[in-house]
Amino acid sequence: MDNKKKKKSFKLPTAYTVLLIITAIIAIVSHFIPGAIPAGLSDFIMAPINGLNNSIDIAIFVLLIGGFLGITTKTGALDAGIASVVSKLKGKELILIPVLMFLFSLGGTSFGMSEETIAFTALVTTTMIIAGFDPLVSVATIILGSGCGVLGSTVNPFLVSVSIGSLNGSGIEVNQGVVIAINTILWLSSLLISIYFVMNYAKKVYQNKNESILSDLEIEHANEAFIGNKSGEEGVVEFTQKRKIVLALFAFTFIIMVIGIIPWEKFGINIFISTGFLTGSSLGNWWFSELGMWFVIMSVIIGIVYGMKEGEIVDAFLAGAADMVGVALVIGVSRGISVIMATTGLDAYVLAKASGVLVGMSPIIFTIVAYLIYMALTFFIPSTSGLAGLSMPIFGPLAVSLGFSPEVIISIFSAGSGIINLVTPTSGVIMGTLAIAKVDYESWVKFVTKILIAIFIASALILSITMMVIK
Repeated sequence: MDNKKKKKSFKLPTAYTVLLIITAIIAIVSHFIPGAIPAGLSDFIMAPINGLNNSIDIAIFVLLIGGFLGITTKTGALDAGIASVVSKLKGKELILIPVLMFLFSLGGTSFGMSEETIAFTALVTTTMIIAGFDPLVSVATIILGSGCGVLGSTVNPFLVSVSIGSLNGSGIEVNQGVVIAINTILWLSSLLISIYFVMNYAKKVYQNKNESILSDLEIEHANEAFIGNKSGEEGVVEFTQKRKIVLALFAFTFIIMVIGIIPWEKFGINIFISTGFLTGSSLGNWWFSELGMWFVIMSVIIGIVYGMKEGEIVDAFLAGAADMVGVALVIGVSRGISVIMATTGLDAYVLAKASGVLVGMSPIIFTIVAYLIYMALTFFIPSTSGLAGLSMPIFGPLAVSLGFSPEVIISIFSAGSGIINLVTPTSGVIMGTLAIAKVDYESWVKFVTKILIAIFIASALILSITMMVIK
């Protein structure tokens, strides 16, 4: 216990401070870059609130999810259901990790599941703690699972479709089948690497709690938040018939959420066209506003089914939403970095300079340097669709003029943005997930660094080989 506290004697500032420091550095740098618009004091001061304005839909979505979880938790159905599942898996709890990571990765590679995973954090964290792991296993399962899927996006419309559309707009034809083939290899290789590391760590923690790299304080906070006490020993909650019904409604809520955000019509599936009676938008066209109200509706239904009074439903909802205020704010502050990059014009400057570096390189060097450049760009522009729209009209024609495959450029972008979005503090998903799970950013970086190195090496090899083979 004492040793662990000594290891944590040096501690990074909170996420808010780290993000504000990054924002301040960008504002200062803008004064020394030719062609950039120097950031004034007002630009720095307003960046966080403008970031929150830009991400207000996600922030409100998070608050409403908090309310939904508050009511569901009040019923005791989650505790009872999770305890029931874990008891049936006794001795086989590790199987939860590859199964959940694969499912999250399917969402990532197919429709860019990222921000939506925030909704699963509380549930998965509770499950992992009760199963005998620590909150870091939960964070790794969610972030690495969905993140590896996005890293190897196959039909993700926010990355693949936007990239292809941007290249087509520049007069460049792209074979999507080739992109799917390359990115499938990237997806599965990075996922297998991640599963190996996460399961190895989880096994150590399961056998000996002192193997956790989290501080005692982090573990106590998580235990208190998710199972009601600091010790990590969950109480016994009876799995009544009423709680089974609540849990079924809980599962149904998330099933509809997933159905609602998959762009079915883009895949040629039109069975949900007439489902706009509830929100005005058909399933497949839902986004954070529709999703948020769906969680509100199901919150009320769950409360009524369990027999809660009107006042109890409102109080539980507000208490759950209150727990998510910090998460909503950190998402806004992280988005402020992208805002100040755009305000000062540094995003366009960095893109122009980066493209110039790539001229005259051999295929392998070009691939690796382009990979590194996309990693750097993603730090400042974590939005995959936003970065695709900005960079592809520049990088695509450059690659083609040098005799390189435009398909591989999309895969390089996918890998570069994907790997950084597994760790960057400028991502609202990373900071939001960590905040919910009560895991410090410092602990996440310590855990994920060697995984990122392994993924980078594997991806660089895959991309280099394909760049030499595909012309």
